[in-house]
Amino acid sequence: MSKKQNVKEKTQSLTRRQLLKGSAAGAATLAIPVGTADASVWQAFFQKHFNELDKDEMARVIERLEKEYKKDYGVDFNIETSDAKPDVLFGYGLDLSRCIGCRRCVYGCVRENNQSRDPQNHWIQVLRFKKGETWVHDLEGSEKYYEPETVPEEGYFYMPVQCQQCENPPCVRACPVRATWKEPDGIVVVDYNWCIGCRFCMAACPYGARHFNWSKPQIAKEEINPDTHYLGNRPRFKGVVEKCTFCIQRVRRDPGTYPACVEVCPVGARKFGNLLDPKSEIRYCIDNKRVFRLKEDLHTSPKFYYFFAT
Repeated sequence: MSKKQNVKEKTQSLTRRQLLKGSAAGAATLAIPVGTADASVWQAFFQKHFNELDKDEMARVIERLEKEYKKDYGVDFNIETSDAKPDVLFGYGLDLSRCIGCRRCVYGCVRENNQSRDPQNHWIQVLRFKKGETWVHDLEGSEKYYEPETVPEEGYFYMPVQCQQCENPPCVRACPVRATWKEPDGIVVVDYNWCIGCRFCMAACPYGARHFNWSKPQIAKEEINPDTHYLGNRPRFKGVVEKCTFCIQRVRRDPGTYPACVEVCPVGARKFGNLLDPKSEIRYCIDNKRVFRLKEDLHTSPKFYYFFAT
């Protein structure tokens, strides 16, 4: 075999993963401060993908992260890594005839999921539409920033939008490093330690449900929620993308527990449950209400259902 043929075969046998690892090793001296004595910096840089970690490796990663968060925020964190439960597929419903646009869902989500206060980073966007002038699929024609003295306002209706937890998520296909994926219980998650901040997923999402950290998130010590999940509400970093996870740290820990936004809604407009359970509240809504999903023509198959009950 000629030398040229041998080189060609070796090149073709390289996997994408090996190529990325080789590139990372070559760039390590640029990405990590020279002479650092902190082993955790190197451990974080070369950490495996979440789905590749074995039990012992996972324990070491969690221990390292809890120490880092303790140092950054002065709070003892508990980071869970609980798996999806069998025979569960989460779905969400929202009664637009009840929503009053108060944004309490936003505030509850911010507190529960350790979202940055400065700059603000909200996973839920409450949109205001003028009745009779546009349809809800025209998200660009809505208003995000409205400040009336009281809500609801006459002549308007409101539609909160967050991650639709698609069964066919375009964001997952767009990610070049597989930092985001769909779990067996239907929740689309992000490994913040694996995200490279390219924002391809943001460009691919037709719902504007992903958000980028342009600077280090700021959260006061007394406002920290220390009960977290690795794939959910643990504090994020500068330069990564984040999104709604249906409060994965709550719904996986205690079956039957609602996401924070469902609990805090003062008018009961939000519904949540297991789509595989015919007796669940969300299945009742789907079976008995005239539901619709945003941008169904894109074939993303959202598990987030809107309806007008009255």
